[in-house]
Amino acid sequence: MIKFTIVTITYNAAPVFMRTAESVLAQTYRNVEHVIVDGASSDGTADMALAYKRRSDEAVNGHEVRVVSEPDKGLYDAMNKGLRLATGDYVCFLNAGDFFPDASTLHLIYNNVRLGDFENDRERMPAVLYGDTDLVDSEGRYLARRRLAPPERLTWRSFRMGMLVCHQAFYARLDIARRTPYDLRYRFSADVDWCIRVMKEASRMSLPLANVHATVACYQREGQTTENHRASLRERFDVMRRHYGLAVTLAAHAWFVVRAVLKRGRR
Repeated sequence: MIKFTIVTITYNAAPVFMRTAESVLAQTYRNVEHVIVDGASSDGTADMALAYKRRSDEAVNGHEVRVVSEPDKGLYDAMNKGLRLATGDYVCFLNAGDFFPDASTLHLIYNNVRLGDFENDRERMPAVLYGDTDLVDSEGRYLARRRLAPPERLTWRSFRMGMLVCHQAFYARLDIARRTPYDLRYRFSADVDWCIRVMKEASRMSLPLANVHATVACYQREGQTTENHRASLRERFDVMRRHYGLAVTLAAHAWFVVRAVLKRGRR
């Protein structure tokens, strides 16, 4: 049976960690690996993760939980560590505070893209499985559907108009994900760059990207300081310029400005 690896990155995430852990534990799909990469938290997060592992082991639900707690060099370094530890067919990042919409989400993904057809020919499996995302607040309460919606047909060129698929709703084949680790030169936008490079590799291999046609993640929306927001925008511009060229990137950002002005005018 196709195996899903869920990677959760934590650092001093005690207030929200169990929301994520409980949503993975509740999954009725059995062949699940949950890799928790903790950055040596000082608030008890690692102890919570180990207690969660014991609960999952006792549940005999077919899930395997692995916990690593040690210093790292930041979020994307920890994500690369998660990729190295993962053993599944597909990998997805569901970070502390994020969660699955319901207990059948992984079963829904498996059935909607007919992954059973590839059980005996995994080289032909879609390179990416992707779906929609709901935004939630710090208490896990629904806020809205994510504004940027996944297109019916996704390609690496689709991200010219923004990150149309949320990182948490992007399931990459592990063999491809490992060949395209997160670029540590980026502090805020390595996830955008990673998704594009994974999709480019899929195109090179002539592999499809499969739309699940469902909401597959609830993402905890977090605020950014003004300084970090500006740095993130600069990084995203650089990511887009590297992948799509300067002219295309300038044109896309001109449209972003026009769209923002029109949106303000409707208020």
